[in-house]
Amino acid sequence: MKFRLLAAGTRMPNWVAEGVEEYNKRLPGDFALHLVEIPLSRRSKNSAPELAVRKESEVMLGHIQPGDYVIALDVNGRNYNTVEFAQRLEFLQVQGRNVAFLIGGPDGLGDKCLARADERWSLSSLTLPHPLVRIVLSEQFYRSWSLLRNHPYHRE
Repeated sequence: MKFRLLAAGTRMPNWVAEGVEEYNKRLPGDFALHLVEIPLSRRSKNSAPELAVRKESEVMLGHIQPGDYVIALDVNGRNYNTVEFAQRLEFLQVQGRNVAFLIGGPDGLGDKCLARADERWSLSSLTLPHPLVRIVLSEQFYRSWSLLRNHPYHRE
């Protein structure tokens, strides 16, 4: 089973790639979060953002296998505290299905991605920029792993 992060956007600033990599290198292979970057569609002042979101969603959905368990990261999704988040990841890992987390681009996720999702999670009621969501999710993966393994990184 694998955890994958399907994230709209390429050519992220160095601090984003370094942040994601920093947390990922601390994780064992069976708990790693594998990043798949989805190119952003062109946007212009004369085009509707919905068209770009639709195109990004089609590409993102093409990376999802029929048996994948899909979690859309969405501001309107379910909020978990740290312990609940860790328990949920552990539950998903035990199920043995590949899990795909979806992060939309600057205009969010398309309706088809939201419809395909088995769950919607929110990392915050704040609106976070999509590059920062990558780092927050990566850190929470590491925090969850450390909590589940009684590692001292997580303190209560």
